[in-house]
Amino acid sequence: MRLLLIEDDPLLGDGIKTALEREGYTVDWFKNGHESISAISSEAFSVIVLDLGLPDMDGMQVLHLLRKQSTLPILILTARDAIEDRIRGLDAGADDYVLKPFDLHELLARLRVITRRSEGRASQALTVGKLCIDEAQHCVHWHGEEVKLGRREYALLLELARHADRVLSRPRLESLLYGWEDEVESNAVEVHIHHLRKKLTKHLIINVRGIGYRLDSSAT
Repeated sequence: MRLLLIEDDPLLGDGIKTALEREGYTVDWFKNGHESISAISSEAFSVIVLDLGLPDMDGMQVLHLLRKQSTLPILILTARDAIEDRIRGLDAGADDYVLKPFDLHELLARLRVITRRSEGRASQALTVGKLCIDEAQHCVHWHGEEVKLGRREYALLLELARHADRVLSRPRLESLLYGWEDEVESNAVEVHIHHLRKKLTKHLIINVRGIGYRLDSSAT
């Protein structure tokens, strides 16, 4: 899952980016509003974390501009603790509001909640046929047996499962797995798909020639 982080504090931003990447997120981090707005128009993200105290423009203005371009879930992360600020943020289109200082586990939980809500899911467990992914515990089970996956294998499987039975193009999968600063080898997605098929079953992920890949919910 690719996340857009908008945070001008270098220490905090680096800490959040590192922590989220450990949890399987692909994170693109921007320190001002203008670059972030340009990024949202050209890249595929799943969720946005927005700080309101930005150097070039007010975070509320960024929120309004983001909402004009996207319906992605947005979590505000800020030190502004006045109830009026929280109401303004939520009324302007934010999906949740976390105050600094914050607990990392709470931030992760809230990101999972707003992402599930945007997909119309209530449970933290994503079940597709014989596949079950527990996003909170970062666990994958196939036919009831736990399967150990690498970070990008997990991220790729989660993205395919979130769009089960729909074809996702290789460029889209690459954009969700790798950030702007990552070097992507031409066969990176194919390698991850190969590993997933070996660990699960070769029938789970279908190659739609010339288009992309889809996760088959009927696979056994």
